[in-house]
Amino acid sequence: MRWAVVALSLALAVQAKAADYRAPRTASGAPDLQGVWTNLSLTRLERPPELKTLIVPDAEAAAVERGVVYKVAHPTDDDVGGHDAEWWDGAALARIDGHARTSWIVDPADGKLPYTADGKAQAAYVRAYVGRYDGADSRNLSERCLLPSWHAAGPPMLNSPYAANYQFVQTVDRLAILAESNSEVRIVRLGGSHAPDAVRSWMGDSVGHWEGETLVVETTNFRPGESARMSSLFVSTAGKVVERFTRVSAGEIRYQFSVEDPAIYTQVWKGEMPFLAFKGPMYESACHEGNYSLPGILAGARAAESGRAKAAAP
Repeated sequence: MRWAVVALSLALAVQAKAADYRAPRTASGAPDLQGVWTNLSLTRLERPPELKTLIVPDAEAAAVERGVVYKVAHPTDDDVGGHDAEWWDGAALARIDGHARTSWIVDPADGKLPYTADGKAQAAYVRAYVGRYDGADSRNLSERCLLPSWHAAGPPMLNSPYAANYQFVQTVDRLAILAESNSEVRIVRLGGSHAPDAVRSWMGDSVGHWEGETLVVETTNFRPGESARMSSLFVSTAGKVVERFTRVSAGEIRYQFSVEDPAIYTQVWKGEMPFLAFKGPMYESACHEGNYSLPGILAGARAAESGRAKAAAP
């Protein structure tokens, strides 16, 4: 009950802020979401176990950020140099209405994905499968240049630790979202109905409509292979994601989302994040050009297997 009051208060705060600001209009009269934006942040989808609240008091924010940065740079005690440290491009928690956030998830209140027992088992299987080196199909979609890592293109769109930038291009009947990560373009149809159930697309089938100042986007028709993303977030073929894009100021789009997937989660769970105006430029991520990592990974695995076989030979 207490969390319901908090969630309602957050929703009312967004509405109040949006009500005080009127976004510029496109030629067709719709709120203009166009521009280059970033969701770069230390804040991640789920709340770290050592943090117990959604909002960090201002006096504690700097210390919390230092702790999160240290964990990123030193994922294990024997990780010399901390491989993630070279890639992390942001060192601050996201702030919504001026307050630092410890997770994108706002419901459930603990900031954790509410997996069912079957969902936990599927997530464990996928993590184990994409960690194998049997062949290209057992590697994650990012290594195979099929989709960006970190669930950056979504939906829902999560923040990568680098190249966390997006360009929104809007027409009368389409919104195109270019993610800098993997240079992936997602197309949202404005109006109309979903594709037939048999039609399954990478990133699903996204259809949007306007509710006042907010663009509401519903995505269904996910491909079975979506679960092979390198992420802690899984959406089954039966899943549905609803996103809400509201421009609350000249420099911010408030992005809210909910995920409904009874095959994986015990409840509809919700999150929100800010997309902030970004000067740019955005760079091309030509993943397929000279993608030597995947053949190198597989060749290294075969060499390791050969070495173990020789060592075991009499």
